[in-house]
Amino acid sequence: MPKLAGISTELVRMMKRFLCCFLLMFATAAPAAFALDEKTPPDVLVRSVTNDVLTIVREDKAIQSGDTARVLGLVEERVLPHFNFRRMTMLAVGRDWRSATPAQQDRLTEAFKTLLVRTYSNALTQYREQVIDFKPTRMGATDTTVQVRTEVRQPGAQPIGIDYMLEKTGTGWKVFDVVVAGVSLVTNYRGSFGSEVRSNGIDGLIRSLEAKNSSLVSAQAGS
Repeated sequence: MPKLAGISTELVRMMKRFLCCFLLMFATAAPAAFALDEKTPPDVLVRSVTNDVLTIVREDKAIQSGDTARVLGLVEERVLPHFNFRRMTMLAVGRDWRSATPAQQDRLTEAFKTLLVRTYSNALTQYREQVIDFKPTRMGATDTTVQVRTEVRQPGAQPIGIDYMLEKTGTGWKVFDVVVAGVSLVTNYRGSFGSEVRSNGIDGLIRSLEAKNSSLVSAQAGS
């Protein structure tokens, strides 16, 4: 399978380590946290859910013991509704997105979503005592795109900035990118995706993503 090159190993390690903090906000939220509706401001949404779930996560023995099936189930139920994976995929594929047919765009979106979920879900098991600091959010009354800035602190390590890019939709605010230490998650894939398309076309990129996902499934099943 062609390698999805151009993605820094250090960046992937850092994203796996810290992106879980955002996933945790949604993956393990108590039902009451989801009384928040589509009119809830993005910064309030992120802060409220975070505060509700941190205690739960610390006590969730299944997640901390590495129960992959439980983690994936929680992500599927709680995380995915808060992400706009189609826009994330469009940003990651870049200008080649326009040359894809609607059917190819659907397959790309599904494959990229699966890649992100499979790659980062295991990071949920690594959460221990990180502390999330929220920065003031600048937002106008008519803004439809907002950046929610946070900083993750943990003992013995430098703080890491994580910014969440959200857009306003008819069903509430959705995340379309995560920026870790100044580096965009989705655009970090753009170079490798573009190289794959140039070599093997859109279908080649789809095959590459689907093959990677199959490898991840096999690896997680054997762990």
